[in-house]
Amino acid sequence: MKRIIAKGTLRNFWEKHADAEQYLKTWYNTALNSEWKSPSDVKQTYASASILKGSRVVFNIKGNTYRLIVRFNFEKSWGFIRFIGTHSEYEQIDANAI
Repeated sequence: MKRIIAKGTLRNFWEKHADAEQYLKTWYNTALNSEWKSPSDVKQTYASASILKGSRVVFNIKGNTYRLIVRFNFEKSWGFIRFIGTHSEYEQIDANAI
C-alpha cells in the first residue's frame, strides 16, 4: 500500500489500550510495505482476515481481542481505517456499512 489513511485513529486507540500498540504498529508497517492488489493478496498475508463487501477487510488484532476494519482501494493502493475496537464494540456495528 502506498498509503494508510488515519494512522491517528490507531494511535488514539493504543493510547487507551496499551496492550494493542505493538500489534497495531506491526499491522500498520506490514500493510504499508505490502503490494496488495486484491483481497486474496491480503488473505495470503493475514489468513484470518475476513473479506467484506465494499472492499472492506476485518483484521483480528491481538488474538481477536480487537477488530480492525480497513476499506481498501487496491487500484490506487491505499487503505482507509474505518474502525478499531474491542470484539464487543465490533459486534455493535454494521461492519459492511461503517
